[in-house]
Amino acid sequence: MLLTGAKDNQLRESNSQKVHPQPMEEAMNQKPEAVEGLISNLFVNISSLKSAYIQLQGAHTPYDPEKIQVADKLVISELKKLSEIKHFYRENNPKPVCVSPQDSRLAAEIQEQQSLLKTYEVMVKKFQSEIQNKDSEILQLQHQIEEANQKKVKLEKNLKLRGLSMKESQGSVDENGDFPVDLTPDLFISAVEGAFKAIHDFSKPLINMMKAAGWDLDAAANSVESNVVYSKRAHKKYAFESHICQRMFCGFQHESFSIKVDNHALTKEDFFRQFLSLKDMDPLDMLGQNPDSIFGQFCRTKYLLVVHSKMEASFFGNLDQRNHVVGGGHPRTPFYQVFLKLAKAIWLLHSLAYSFDPTVKVFQVKRGNEFSEVYMDSVVKNLIVGENDPKPKVGLMVMPGFLIGGTIIQSRVYLSGVRVAE
Repeated sequence: MLLTGAKDNQLRESNSQKVHPQPMEEAMNQKPEAVEGLISNLFVNISSLKSAYIQLQGAHTPYDPEKIQVADKLVISELKKLSEIKHFYRENNPKPVCVSPQDSRLAAEIQEQQSLLKTYEVMVKKFQSEIQNKDSEILQLQHQIEEANQKKVKLEKNLKLRGLSMKESQGSVDENGDFPVDLTPDLFISAVEGAFKAIHDFSKPLINMMKAAGWDLDAAANSVESNVVYSKRAHKKYAFESHICQRMFCGFQHESFSIKVDNHALTKEDFFRQFLSLKDMDPLDMLGQNPDSIFGQFCRTKYLLVVHSKMEASFFGNLDQRNHVVGGGHPRTPFYQVFLKLAKAIWLLHSLAYSFDPTVKVFQVKRGNEFSEVYMDSVVKNLIVGENDPKPKVGLMVMPGFLIGGTIIQSRVYLSGVRVAE
């Protein structure tokens, strides 16, 4: 730091350039005014330090990082100037053996200013620590903002994929802003598995009731598809599963599922909303709220198609349940409730298929088609096919296949005349 005096230009030439002054003792002996200039300069710098300190305090209320940095640099600059004054004074003014009262007063003032200087240094360190803490808080907030933006992008992506508006989806998001399910091929594959299981589950009571009614199961299986060579007699259950599948998937390729209703113009948004609203509900409870809904009409139509009147008469000895369905009702009998689980599974699969863009395509395979490992999956796994044996052929289609974008979901088939490992 450079020293300035009212009458001494030898100590300083400018604010940015130091000069080498003559020894302090010689300066004091020749020009006592130099000491006054030194003290005056000291007071000026103390005042500047106070001003810088006040500026630093003001930058904290309100908190302004840029102003704090400017004020902090100014305080440090003034501290350096005071430090230079102290070193200059000590180097050029040896401690006298005898001091006058005037010198004692000057020394006391210098000591007071040095104590004040230490106080400012402590405060500056405190403010620097606070600045570091604020910077750390800013980084944490920036990180939180970045995470929130990522969640927002994910949420917007889900909204776009599903075709749902934010207002309509507020009740379908979790605490992280995500939907409970994502519209993906995996979700559709899971729905296909659910539909296949529902067909199998409904076929069990159907076959048991046929047995109880004294039906000839061999003849019944042959009536579904004749001349199928079954590897085991137990495999004839697949004939009944095929019968159920053919009836339930009839019209699946149409948006209305071949249900005749007025103004059945649904968007992909509407189809996915149907899926979400029904997937966790008991179908009988839903029909109790609105028995004449599209789903209710679907259930009635499919029940009358799957369960023939002669079959029902032999099961129950009357057609009371059938008449109740024809009249627009949904009986609470155990048999009809099992059927509703099947109807719900197929309805969910159809709603989900039309939620995608482009729509999921369904494909069937006919009896006599050669087995294709790409498009078909055998419901019987322990098959024996020799190298010289003819390529297996389809005897029954138990479940259709689906095309979802570039993904193939294989059709499930029973192969006729193929040996099975014991």
